[in-house]
Amino acid sequence: MPKRTRGEPTLPLINIVFLMLVFFLAAAQLTRPIGDLSLVRTDDPEIVPPADALVLHADGRLVWQGNEVTLDTLPPDIGRLLPDRAAPAIAVLDTARALRSGGVKDVVLITERALP
Repeated sequence: MPKRTRGEPTLPLINIVFLMLVFFLAAAQLTRPIGDLSLVRTDDPEIVPPADALVLHADGRLVWQGNEVTLDTLPPDIGRLLPDRAAPAIAVLDTARALRSGGVKDVVLITERALP
């Protein structure tokens, strides 16, 4: 009768995988949430947008320095975006993409805490 060979033990492999999992979970740095961060209401009369900010209204209108603009006619020197809290998320993303494709390196979203 031939000798029966014993297979590779899997318990040490499972232990190593578990130890690696624990190590990476402990070593990973989890980011803390910023806190209560809310967007502004652009129809609020107390809100005065910064002069260099592109304002995205709830209805999708874009205003730059008091003048209405479109995604095709955005000036290249815009760096800050002030979206209305009721503006659709897709409008915010489309505007940010248009700014990036127009040459803006960093698009900064302005929130209530960032306003003076």
